[in-house]
Amino acid sequence: MSWFETNISSSIRGFLGLCSSIYPFSLLEVLCAAAIVWLFYFLIRTIMVTVRGHGKIKILLKRFLAVAVVFLYIWGLFCWLWNVGYFTPGFAETNGLVSDGISSDKLIAVTRKFADEANELAPRVMRDSDGHITEDRRKILEASTDVYNNISLEFSCLSGKLYKPKSMLFSNLMSRTGYTGIYFALTGESNINTRAPVSYMPSTVAHELAHQLGVFAEDEANFVGIAACVTSSNVVYEYSGWFSGLSYLLNALNGVDSEAWAGIYEGLSFEVLQDFEDSYIYWQSQKTVNTGIWFLDNALTGLTDVFSNTVDAVYDSHLKSNDQELGLKSYGACVNLLVEYFATDIMLNQ
Repeated sequence: MSWFETNISSSIRGFLGLCSSIYPFSLLEVLCAAAIVWLFYFLIRTIMVTVRGHGKIKILLKRFLAVAVVFLYIWGLFCWLWNVGYFTPGFAETNGLVSDGISSDKLIAVTRKFADEANELAPRVMRDSDGHITEDRRKILEASTDVYNNISLEFSCLSGKLYKPKSMLFSNLMSRTGYTGIYFALTGESNINTRAPVSYMPSTVAHELAHQLGVFAEDEANFVGIAACVTSSNVVYEYSGWFSGLSYLLNALNGVDSEAWAGIYEGLSFEVLQDFEDSYIYWQSQKTVNTGIWFLDNALTGLTDVFSNTVDAVYDSHLKSNDQELGLKSYGACVNLLVEYFATDIMLNQ
């Protein structure tokens, strides 16, 4: 698996990324739109052919068998281009960051460090008079390919070629599912939801670029993305890295030592708290639909909830079926890696 991923899969993904980088739009979205249009055409055509022909059951079976075969070919290709990576040594194992567990003292120390850094950088990010971030999302994407310049000096496996992530046209629809980015191996693209809160966007970009560099596990991609951001020498990316890591660390600390959590949370600056509030308000707004027509709102809100839960269930099953035992919880499992990595730096500076 390791040989195949290193010599075959990664080379093909890199070539696909080069080809897709020619286009400013997301090929993933184009393919999805084309697939939906074709599916409607196929269903209508199938109904017409079945009604007019003889041996209706045989016709139906042949047409749907053809679709199943095409799907399996595509799925097989995706497995060899991406899923194979889940069964190779991960970033943490390769770079000696695997640990049996972390102590509460280290967790508190690292959380406090992230809080201090976020407090210091928060005022340096462009904001309006009410404290809301106003950074240009296009500039964030433009600066993305330089984010790994510094961290790659420490981890040579992160020194590969990067292609600028694509802004998704259907970002609003993506927000309804609760997702902020997606890397698609069949086009080699990193796709970003540009409607989600700006505070998390740079770290999301770095996360998807980590996948582009061959970091497969979600917890490891989260860690790598955050580490790349905080060492990037780009204030917007640096802040997003500290802020994003802080949210994971605070969630973990709250379940371990609520008193320490309260002490750190109370020390957060106005700007950091504003960003947490803006993020909460945004994601809450994506759970409901407000058209002003109550019965339509109820129906669409229910449909949104079903759609989001279905996407979560499918992706959770996909991760678990590929040796990612935590499924969607893998995203928050980066805490161990953050503590393991940054605690060493804290100890050296004391």
